[in-house]
Parts: sequence; structure tokens; C-alpha cells
Amino acid sequence: QVQPVESGGGLVHPGGSLRLSCVASGTIFRFENMAWYRQTPGQEREWVAISMNYGETFYSDSVQGRFAISRDNDKNTLFLHMDNLKSEDTGDYYCNTKEIAFPWGQGTQVTVSS
Repeated sequence: QVQPVESGGGLVHPGGSLRLSCVASGTIFRFENMAWYRQTPGQEREWVAISMNYGETFYSDSVQGRFAISRDNDKNTLFLHMDNLKSEDTGDYYCNTKEIAFPWGQGTQVTVSS
């Protein structure tokens, strides 16, 4: 069974940058439509970025222009580069397929605070 493993979170000041990684072994990664999700305190998990298997990407309005999703299919790895971070970006970040086909991983925590 595929179990995503997220990493790269941490504490960053407003305006700073982070790059998250997610390794999803046990699947033909290049065929998957992958996504990053974010869960903030008291809120439901929501998608923030999607990487379709044919190359197109999508972003939620809240991160458009600041986040960039990318992938390395040879390494079964999904990335999320986050620039100009804001306090409202604070939360736990997870990767999964667009269809949420995998069990949820542990996530990686991002805290944006001065």
C-alpha cells in the first residue's frame, strides 16, 4: 500500500520560503494526478496545488502566484515550493492523489510567524 511521506516543513518568517517534499513509493507515480493539501487549525483539509500527470498544474486562489508544484517521476517525489509565505499559510501539509487514493501520511508542519 502506498504511504506518502512528507518532509520539509518548519518555522519561517513572513515573506520567507520553504520547499516541501513528498515521496510516494509503491505506485506508478507518473500516472498519478498528485496534489498538496493543507489543514489549518479548526479547518478541513483543502487542496492548494495539483499536478496532473500530463503536466498541467492548478492552484487555489489563496496560493496562486506564490506556490509552485513540481514532481520528479523517476524518484516518485512531489514538491511544493512556497514563496512569500504568510501567517495564514500556517498548517499541516499533506500530499495525496487528486482523487485522495492513498492513506494520509503524517504530513509536515509549516509555521509562518515573526
